Amino acid sequence: EFICIVGPSGCGKTTLLKIICGLEEPTYGKVLIRNEPPNPIKHRFGMIFQEDSLLPWRNVIGNVKFGLEIKGYSEKESEEISKKYIEMVGLKGFENYYPYQLSGGMKKRVAIARALAIDPDLILMDEPFADLDAQTRSLMQRELLRIWLGVGKTVLFVTHNVEEAVFLANRVIVLTKRPSRVKSIINIELSYPRNRLSPSFISYREKILKMFHEEMGVVEFGT
Repeated sequence: EFICIVGPSGCGKTTLLKIICGLEEPTYGKVLIRNEPPNPIKHRFGMIFQEDSLLPWRNVIGNVKFGLEIKGYSEKESEEISKKYIEMVGLKGFENYYPYQLSGGMKKRVAIARALAIDPDLILMDEPFADLDAQTRSLMQRELLRIWLGVGKTVLFVTHNVEEAVFLANRVIVLTKRPSRVKSIINIELSYPRNRLSPSFISYREKILKMFHEEMGVVEFGT
């Protein structure tokens, strides 16, 4: 499943991801993964952040191998698995390039390959495309869908961009402003690939935008 989480700035979207993967403790309530509390050792989480999180002293294959090395995979296994996912994200031939030699979109592909390489139970993405230009962002959205449809992992994707959420998600969770609560959960009943100009797509987008604007106190024209 692909789930997008949208909400006003400062409502706790990033904190929610940290709680889900066990990096922070909730003040109340609990998170369960297969009826168990999250455990970074037992459960595998693929994390992809907005900021550039690649290790600058490692090349592409070295970055993708990093999580596998930590988990004790042999050099041969790490190499084979890393090459598989590097090819999947469209970077075959760039294995020996370093982060400073890559474009913003290519760096995101490396981060996705690194997250997938550990065979995660859950992939957590915190506004991963926010710092990309519009054209690259649109390309990466399509690439992410292609990869996700191929691997079938569950993704939790935080974004401020409502159109991005409707384009990517099976479900969109809309959060309120602080203290954050779930305002609405919307099932996006559109097949892939999605047409951003179709009436049904626009209808979902406007519905979620209206909720988003209500939380931010935006007065819409004509109201």
